Amino acid sequence: MRILFWGTPEFAVLPLRALLGEGHDVVGVVTQPDKPRGRSRTQLDPSPVKVVALEEGLPVLQPEKPRGEAFMAEVRALAPDISVVVAYGHILPKAVIDLPPHGTLNIHASLLPVLRGAAPIQAAILQGMTETGVTIMQMVPALDAGAMLHVLRTPIGTDTTYGELHDQLAEMGALAIVQALTLIEAGVSRAIPQDDAQSTYAPKVERHMARLDFTRPAIEVARVVRAFDPRPGAYASLRGQEVKCFGARLAGDGSDAALDDPALASPPGTVRSADDDGLLVRCGIGAVRLLDVQPSGKPRMTAASWARGRGVAAGDTFVLPA
Repeated sequence: MRILFWGTPEFAVLPLRALLGEGHDVVGVVTQPDKPRGRSRTQLDPSPVKVVALEEGLPVLQPEKPRGEAFMAEVRALAPDISVVVAYGHILPKAVIDLPPHGTLNIHASLLPVLRGAAPIQAAILQGMTETGVTIMQMVPALDAGAMLHVLRTPIGTDTTYGELHDQLAEMGALAIVQALTLIEAGVSRAIPQDDAQSTYAPKVERHMARLDFTRPAIEVARVVRAFDPRPGAYASLRGQEVKCFGARLAGDGSDAALDDPALASPPGTVRSADDDGLLVRCGIGAVRLLDVQPSGKPRMTAASWARGRGVAAGDTFVLPA
């Protein structure tokens, strides 16, 4: 089948490479327009998907929005049999979804109908889920609501970060779309409708979601740190400076009884120790150990190095940033 591929960020690169590597006829790529960068905003950066498309000599379409007669004519000229969408960045109108004879497939990084929406990987970690995966579904105008064609599952480790899970699910998405297309071409694919009553929503990541509130239980603080590692980075303030925090580990089981001893009482956010093992920080219940930090305007570094350089010590306190 002739495949039109839609995608923009790094997450979409492996699926595109997998389709090409398996010998599928990718007739073109639709991706977001190049983004300006730098102070002058005059230099333009292509999307990761565009970089691969140009390397492979594929036609590239970059509409501001995927609609309009001129754009539709360009898509028709490519004569796709099916479209594959991976984190493209725009909601597709019904006319675009239905244009290929075999419709449009989407790779979604959750076990639908759970975690429909823009940020399912971060949401799975924030919610403390122990399992996630990728779903290949038929696209419909409603958000991530189409019938499911293929699902792959994976556990989420207790220390897994967003970055690690992102890369793992990108690999799984590449495998899943190749498998789904094989089933379709063999005529044995079966579409399973989603149960809308079981659906949940994973909203777009906003800056305030990464604020660290150490009055919360340690297990929740650790989830926030993991969900935004390596980007955008969970953050708090110490001595009036914003600090991003990474590599959170629970002290004990996250509700260490020794830390709750009245003789060791301290407010949430208090640094209990700063040594080569990182920063041990008191939470509303229990404590977390932070292995890495990134002070404002500085690169990421070990918490131990930062503590030595800044003189951070037991008794210093992280507070909720403004």
